[in-house]
Amino acid sequence: MAADYLSRRGYAIRARNWRHGHGELDIVAERAGEIVFVEVRARRGDAYGAPQETVLARKQAKLIETARAYLDAHELTDAQWQIDVIAIELDRGGALLRLDHIECAISQP
Repeated sequence: MAADYLSRRGYAIRARNWRHGHGELDIVAERAGEIVFVEVRARRGDAYGAPQETVLARKQAKLIETARAYLDAHELTDAQWQIDVIAIELDRGGALLRLDHIECAISQP
């Protein structure tokens, strides 16, 4: 769902579920020469808060570390990059209620 959303908006999907060590990148995309790492969070209902609220400091640090590993592995260390979050809320039957794309959701140190 998230990859389709990005593709419809002009992003080229470079990888899905890219793994390195103990980290994983849900989606690696590219748009206008910039690498975009996308963390996808989905929830059924909002009883436990919004999906994007689950990307805590520890997860953010792991995403930054894994993003840098991807850039190194693909010889893209000079590339511009950012980490976005796509938050998806589904109803109990699995139908889409909301999809929010939060660009530059995680700041790079």
